Amino acid sequence: MQAVVMYGGGGGGCGGVKGSINTKSLAVGFRALKSQKQHYTSSLDFSNRNSQLSSSSSSSFGLRLNSLSSSSMATELTRSSLFHSRPVLKALASDGGDVEEVRPLKSEDDVTCAVPVPQQQQGKASVLPFVGVACLGAILFGYHLGVVNGALEYLAKDLGIVENTVLQGWIVSTLLAGATVGSFTGGALADKFGRTRTFQLDAIPLTIGAVLCATAQSVQTMIIGRLLAGIGIGISSAIVPLYISEISPTEIRGALGSVNQLFICIGILLALVAGLPLAGNPIWWRTMFSISAVPAVLLALGMTFSPESPRWLFQQGKFSEVEKSIKTLYGKERVADVMTDLNVASQGSAEQEAGWFDLFSSRYWKVVSVGVALFFFQQMAGINAVVYYSTAVFRSAGIESDVAASALVGASNVFGTTIASSLMDRQGRKSLLITSFLGMAASMLLLSLSFTWKALAPYSGTLAVLGTVCYVLSFSLGAGPVPALLLPEIFASRIRAKAVALSLGMHWAANFVIGLYFLSFVNKFGISSVYLGFSGICLLGVLYIAANVVETKGRSLEEIEQALDPAI
Repeated sequence: MQAVVMYGGGGGGCGGVKGSINTKSLAVGFRALKSQKQHYTSSLDFSNRNSQLSSSSSSSFGLRLNSLSSSSMATELTRSSLFHSRPVLKALASDGGDVEEVRPLKSEDDVTCAVPVPQQQQGKASVLPFVGVACLGAILFGYHLGVVNGALEYLAKDLGIVENTVLQGWIVSTLLAGATVGSFTGGALADKFGRTRTFQLDAIPLTIGAVLCATAQSVQTMIIGRLLAGIGIGISSAIVPLYISEISPTEIRGALGSVNQLFICIGILLALVAGLPLAGNPIWWRTMFSISAVPAVLLALGMTFSPESPRWLFQQGKFSEVEKSIKTLYGKERVADVMTDLNVASQGSAEQEAGWFDLFSSRYWKVVSVGVALFFFQQMAGINAVVYYSTAVFRSAGIESDVAASALVGASNVFGTTIASSLMDRQGRKSLLITSFLGMAASMLLLSLSFTWKALAPYSGTLAVLGTVCYVLSFSLGAGPVPALLLPEIFASRIRAKAVALSLGMHWAANFVIGLYFLSFVNKFGISSVYLGFSGICLLGVLYIAANVVETKGRSLEEIEQALDPAI
């Protein structure tokens, strides 16, 4: 009897070939194949699995099913390559006919599956709720960065340090110092305790820091509160992009990764909005700080119900928990595919988690240096200086309201980041970075000229505002969201957490230096020369990115790791 055989393998696509096969035996064989596959995916015993693999001259291996009977079909599931090929089903007709190879087609669009898929397997679990929980850390990141801008004048009066700008500076900069410490700590905690547990631990300094700041009766208490909050946002800055990249499906990982930067911008805007009642209620600054304890508590509670990263669980050998996590994130029909990818990525190396000194080895430093350099260029390109000086720029254009100026900058940042999230998986990370730094260089040049070129004097205010808005938009299209997304993608799994932490350490260190010396450079060289210097750094960033950054769009973390790490 003639039959059309279709077998959906690999990523769930369908493949087909015609052959003379006994359909009754075929049905029995498919049931046996399904039973064996379920046993394989549920047991997750890879050591036993490896002992059953048979080698061949073409370096392929197969998992042979038990013989059904002498008159029924014998099936063999083979993999011609661990990484590049999908399963091949070989079916032997009961009448002794030729072996038929049933290969899956390249995509699900090529043919309609003849083998029906149960309705409950057609839907896929969504990762969006868990990304949303993680982004509470990003909101707190932005909120703590922005909350002191409006509150500083009022808390200085309450704490009696109106005339002491040094102590005011310590209240501002202590957050950055704490964030530098937290960014390094976050990587080690994430490796040791897992991603979700680290989020819960992170909620402790975030909550205590918020309470101390809100109830502070002395400068010392305020500084300790800001230090703890800084440690908290430093840890968040390391683990939020790490967790999102590890749980996001490849096809939307770019969009979801850029959500991190979007929520940081939203956090800054929320801090701005929270400061609106200050003019009528001078002690409102305490409420502004206390509000930040709420997302911290929600973060800890949300992570109680969020799945752990399958990649971290796999590295720890917790295979039964890996399966549970995959089912929660993607649906049970993806378990076999994701487990195969994870197993493939682990085949080339049985190494343990890397130590800090391993990051500087010849094997890893080239890719680690890319992460460090991206955050160096991001901060040294002058984003914080532009935001800091934006109020004066807008006043030169006749915009007297500080709130209006900050709102315009914040809205530009949110708008640009939203656009970037829609382009990330279409245009690619590298092209967005290059476009972003070119736009920033041009905007900085415009800002520089608007302050010095006499021919532009009648339009200097308008051009300065235009240059500032264009700079922030350009930044938010690539330089802002891409580094935090790209780093977890390009780092090998055994160094990922620590390498991200090291790169973010550069972020906070550069941020601290800019905040400390920006005004001194402006007083010595003039704002026009400083902006011109920022423009030059942006151009250097373009050259570096073009030569050293790889494109990761549409590639799984395991594919990227294999491409960048020659030891795998």
